[in-house]
Amino acid sequence: MSMNNSWWEIEISCDLGLEELIFWRLEQFGCRGTATESQTLSLSKAQGVSGKIKTYVPVEQVELSDLTALSEKLRQDALLAEFSPPSICWQIVYEEDWASSWKEYWQPQEIGSKLVIYPAWLPVPANIERQVLRLDPGMAFGTGTHQTTQLCLEALERHLKDAESDLIIADLGCGSGILGIYAIILGADRVYAVDTDPLAVSATQTNRHLNQIDPVRLLVETGSIEKLQEILPKPVDGFVCNILAEVIIELIPHFEAITKPTAWGSLSGIILDQVPAVTEVLERYGWKVVNTSYRQDWCCLDIQRQ
Repeated sequence: MSMNNSWWEIEISCDLGLEELIFWRLEQFGCRGTATESQTLSLSKAQGVSGKIKTYVPVEQVELSDLTALSEKLRQDALLAEFSPPSICWQIVYEEDWASSWKEYWQPQEIGSKLVIYPAWLPVPANIERQVLRLDPGMAFGTGTHQTTQLCLEALERHLKDAESDLIIADLGCGSGILGIYAIILGADRVYAVDTDPLAVSATQTNRHLNQIDPVRLLVETGSIEKLQEILPKPVDGFVCNILAEVIIELIPHFEAITKPTAWGSLSGIILDQVPAVTEVLERYGWKVVNTSYRQDWCCLDIQRQ
């Protein structure tokens, strides 16, 4: 079989208090389709005291020396953060083995009071009462199984409980498209989504089609907030942003440029001890936190203009 269809499967045993650093390192390394023992897919944020993280990177992209260097960086990160060093091992797997290895663990999941997420390869029962969102994350990120995405999905339920007509939403860092798709399901008229990863844009397009959403209603482009400023026909009524706190802090000064004065935002991907730093920057740029929701060590900040 061609090496083009082969992947390094990297397994990391670690204290999950290191998760923020580990997932950041893995993303920088070029990893795709990360899974954890807790059945979480993607560059996600599994929660627990200890566990195993599996991630995948194409064989042609890295050599053994690169894997050794990654192992050393993870060890140094852990020591600087005063955690026990993680252990790391790797092997080569073929693409079909990679695909089946995590699909076996991902089952339909109910979130909030209305939603159930169904993997695209499973049949949906005819008598289901919840709103169904079908999802195939491909090699992008975001399945709804990790806390930060769940918090954002529940925030959308709150914000769009009585959705008005012509409501426009932005999704910064759309991943698999799950948040934008759910916003449409809940009644938003249009969603403008961006992600810096072209694979995420492709996954969002796939999932848009799976959920029979008109591309005019969910537009997705490669880029960040500058791209939103280019493609938005007018300021948005609300936005979601489920990415790392460090990136959110960098984006805060630009939120005003894409939003109405009455706009709301939901910021997730923030661990508890990062909340003061994020809040301080929000207040500096004219935003106030109106609600904070928690799931274990993660939180979602609902914000509005002051």
